[in-house]
Amino acid sequence: MATYKVKVATGTDLLSGTTDSISLTIVGTQGESDKQRLNHFGRDFATGAVDEYTVQCQQDLGELIIIRLHKERHSFLPKNPWYCNYVQICTPNGRVYHFPAYQWMDGYETLALREATAKTTADDSLAILLEHRQEEIRAKQDFYHWRVFVPGLPNYIHIPSYRPPVRRHRNPNRPEWNGYIPGFPILINIKATKFLNSNLRFSFVKTASFFFRLGPMSLAFKVRGLVDCKRSWKRLKDIKKIFPGNKSVISEYVAEHWAEDSFFGYQYLNGINPGLIRRCTRLPDKFPVTDCMVAPFLGEGTCLQAELEARPWVEFSPLQAPFCLLPAVGLSQTPGPDCPIFLPSDSEWDWLLAKTWVRYAEFYSHEGISHLLEAHLIGEAFCLAMLRHLPMCHPLYKLLIPHTRYTVQINSIGRALLLNEGGLSARGMSLGLEGFAQVMVRALSEITYDSLYMPNDFVERGVQDLPGYYYRDDCLAVWDALERYVTEIITYYYPNDAAVEGDPELQSWVQEIFKECLLGRESSGFPTCLRTVPELIRYVTIVIYTCSARHAAVNTGQLEYTSWMPNFPSSMRNPPMQAKGLTTLETFMDTLPDVKTTCIVLLVLWTLSREPDDKRPLGHFPDIHFVEEAPRRSMEAFRQRLAQISHNIRQRNKCLPVPYYYLDPVLIENSISI
Repeated sequence: MATYKVKVATGTDLLSGTTDSISLTIVGTQGESDKQRLNHFGRDFATGAVDEYTVQCQQDLGELIIIRLHKERHSFLPKNPWYCNYVQICTPNGRVYHFPAYQWMDGYETLALREATAKTTADDSLAILLEHRQEEIRAKQDFYHWRVFVPGLPNYIHIPSYRPPVRRHRNPNRPEWNGYIPGFPILINIKATKFLNSNLRFSFVKTASFFFRLGPMSLAFKVRGLVDCKRSWKRLKDIKKIFPGNKSVISEYVAEHWAEDSFFGYQYLNGINPGLIRRCTRLPDKFPVTDCMVAPFLGEGTCLQAELEARPWVEFSPLQAPFCLLPAVGLSQTPGPDCPIFLPSDSEWDWLLAKTWVRYAEFYSHEGISHLLEAHLIGEAFCLAMLRHLPMCHPLYKLLIPHTRYTVQINSIGRALLLNEGGLSARGMSLGLEGFAQVMVRALSEITYDSLYMPNDFVERGVQDLPGYYYRDDCLAVWDALERYVTEIITYYYPNDAAVEGDPELQSWVQEIFKECLLGRESSGFPTCLRTVPELIRYVTIVIYTCSARHAAVNTGQLEYTSWMPNFPSSMRNPPMQAKGLTTLETFMDTLPDVKTTCIVLLVLWTLSREPDDKRPLGHFPDIHFVEEAPRRSMEAFRQRLAQISHNIRQRNKCLPVPYYYLDPVLIENSISI
């Protein structure tokens, strides 16, 4: 008789426990145990519990390789889900085996779990293990399918029985909640996530905090009459009253200095869209600036060409009209008498409105390209391809899974809020839904693999030596720590190039990203296969950075730079100026978004910028997927490097009038979850 001591850990989130019957089967290299029921009368498997049991077997089972958890009906209790963290088994000889689960069992079902040692296909020799990993992939590919949301954008997860939400009118005679939050005239369609697999959904805590913090704030806006007011703002100072109790050092600085040229330029270095700025050596033909125009602002002993080579430049997509090379702004890419170049010597309101047009163009460049496309949508494609092609035992699955947490659900909400008829892009942005989508489609057609490799990106944009570029400094520090961590993990499991090239699951993952995310566009430079260890290190570093730090850089500060709406307007109600000397305070105010549009946009950004509940900072890996000592040491070293980076950033910020902390590792989440 062999005795096995079993520990079963239930998740800590509210409602993780179950009263259903849980049984266990243990499979080893020398045999298989009988199915043994663990709990009795619904007393075990409570939320946060670690329950202990003894399993008796007729013989020693040898090395343990698989367990099966059976969730079955109690004779008198209703079915309820169960979230299992892990199972640990101590064998008769004292060896402890770890079986990670970290997933929900919703119905009456059997869940087979492998022992936690990470293995590629080449590491498996037992037929039962090879069959298990193949069956896991087949099951996930049967469940998770790709779907086209907008042609030309990355494909996304197909949610059974769910159609992209459309605008519906509220029926006051129906008692149930249809997804409307009082005073918030955009449908937040909860059905967008109803059909998600439980393992892709927010936790109970995150769900409650996300939706119930938005409700009271939107109701307060309703009571104050803000979301029903379609008139222009009467006075600039009234905009400060939108969030009277939500102030920070940066939001206060923005409201005070937004009109200054120096701060206007500073935001392209260390604002919330710091990846636009680039150096160029010649003016485009569409931007007819001359030495005579800018000579008064350049100082003695210099000229336009010299300054051009020394100064960074901001240019938007052809769908986004402005050019900006301070001290000059052009609002059209079709030069002519109706498209003047605006300068600081123009009237105060002409010059301010010209800069505000640039900030407006940056708003949808930021929201559509830098934030939604390059972080959320691409990150989701990385995630879905991983789920479909990497089994839980694969070392890359274990490395990547913390960086996919909640991404699918937040994107489902994001599509309902932004890319939806009646959503934010249709209601709060001048471009409208079609124009907003077109901007992203064009951007995806121009994205390259090298542009997502951050050290290359700064060099390609010619800003690798630009002083005061704290975003670049912090980005490269985090990148270096991440790349070292990835290198240590990858080289442990892939000792040579042949191991990389010969991993079919890895290659399938890479191929599917190329096909479903980049839509098979060869000019993107995205690989369709990986052949060497350095190639794999670069690829995985790009994936993790995209799903963590890249998102933090463009998300965390949204409200701080946008709560003072004139600094970052979501729409402009009048066309760009075609002549100088006509702008007044009144026309400036009439061009900005009205009160209702301002409040709708800021409500969304307020929600997305709140400190998330159930947060896991970069490097914080509470789920035990890796059990080998080498990767565990690498994880700890990674955390220590991030802690040092955080310390360095905070010390530097003490000396800055405008601190830059969006890439402080303690503020970066492991995944795109908000």
